[in-house]
Amino acid sequence: MSVNLFDLTGTRAVVTGARRGIGRAIAEALAAAGADIVGASAQMEPDGGAVGASVRSLGRSFIPVRVDLTDRDSVRDFVTSVTADGPVDVLVNNAGTIRRAPAAEHCDDLWDEVLEVNLSSQFRIAREIGRSMLAAGRGKIIFTASLLSFQGGLNVPGYTASKSGLAGLTKALANEWAASGVNVNAIAPGYIATDTTQALQDDPDRRRAILERIPAGRWGDGSDIGGAAVFLASAAADYVHGIVLPVDGGWLGR
Repeated sequence: MSVNLFDLTGTRAVVTGARRGIGRAIAEALAAAGADIVGASAQMEPDGGAVGASVRSLGRSFIPVRVDLTDRDSVRDFVTSVTADGPVDVLVNNAGTIRRAPAAEHCDDLWDEVLEVNLSSQFRIAREIGRSMLAAGRGKIIFTASLLSFQGGLNVPGYTASKSGLAGLTKALANEWAASGVNVNAIAPGYIATDTTQALQDDPDRRRAILERIPAGRWGDGSDIGGAAVFLASAAADYVHGIVLPVDGGWLGR
């Protein structure tokens, strides 16, 4: 077995939602393993901001791209741009949004926005970049799913539906593309201390209840997801297809 099984040197990785949180941590981990990064976000700075500086400090290139996942034209232009610049070896479909409201008060606009960003745009990006991977006979696609790909959650019906949909999409694409050398998998982060979970962190009762259930005894950090992303992006995962890998401090096993 090669000692360089996790080495990503010479690969080009596209990471959406790369500006902060889990996406930034994944971009940094892939860069540390040797990948050059195309980092996309709706608010990405022209110079790549903090994540760009971090990736470059690791000796890898970073190309910043702005993309609005609620706008289908923006998504189309994004995919056209990144595929025209060269082959994509790794796609991390990480960008997402969450809108909190009880189901009886969860209006159509919230539902439509969350499903568009978290599921529909993810499919379009994977479809287009996946097509080029199929032609090349290789590639790695990683979705960011959620614990709510397995559970129902509270006050986030659109988010739960979208992340459950991603789990199904992961399996569907893997079934079609595995034989062509394209690996499609997902990571399901547990409770990670990021902007997305800030409302839960700010609620003392919910924060305590969550912490008490996590066997690891702590909330996760974005960097906890990086190793899983490197694994799924590397040759070490060449025979791994269609999984949703929880990185949750043991939450689902409780």
